[in-house]
Amino acid sequence: MSLEFLPELEHHCRVFLQTQGHADSAHDLSHISRVVKVAKQLAIEECADLAVVVPAAWLHDCVSLPKNHPDRHLASTMAGDKAVAFLLSIAYPNQYYDAIHHAIRAHSFSANVAPESLEAKIVQDADRLDALGAIGIARCMQVSGALNRTLYALDDPFCEERKPDDVRYSIDHFYHKLFRISESLNTPSAQLEGSRREQVMRLFLEQLALEI
Repeated sequence: MSLEFLPELEHHCRVFLQTQGHADSAHDLSHISRVVKVAKQLAIEECADLAVVVPAAWLHDCVSLPKNHPDRHLASTMAGDKAVAFLLSIAYPNQYYDAIHHAIRAHSFSANVAPESLEAKIVQDADRLDALGAIGIARCMQVSGALNRTLYALDDPFCEERKPDDVRYSIDHFYHKLFRISESLNTPSAQLEGSRREQVMRLFLEQLALEI
């Protein structure tokens, strides 16, 4: 398809998403906009199909459930279904639907679906990169506030002698999940950016250790 259609698609997606709810402030329209921006950059660097990557990135969280929701693992499949229905309503070319649905379904940690296409790998990478760096720190604290987590464990703030418990402590989430993201990234471009962002987070913890 001609990429001239993408600006119109993005407008439709933005308007659509403004009518949808989101699970928490860490999964709002600003998160989606950042994921789209990074996904476009990765797609260009990795020579992926923007006709799949762009709509999948815009719509990856069109169904979003809270972290502690019992159906959280189904959210990305539900989002894929809803995305395809929306794309059908705006007459987006149907030859891309299966690839878009897969990219949306595979982006989620909780769904545990392996990305099989380059485009799915890129959408997953873009979403995961948004959990790292300065924005990753901020989003972690947003979610932690919503879940009423304590900032850190007084007796062992940095999990030196205990297993991370991110149900109770915000900083533990770095060790339980966030510091594992870089090694899970699929594309060379994302791996390079992930390493840079992880270093920002480690510097934050070094400063936090000095302050407490």
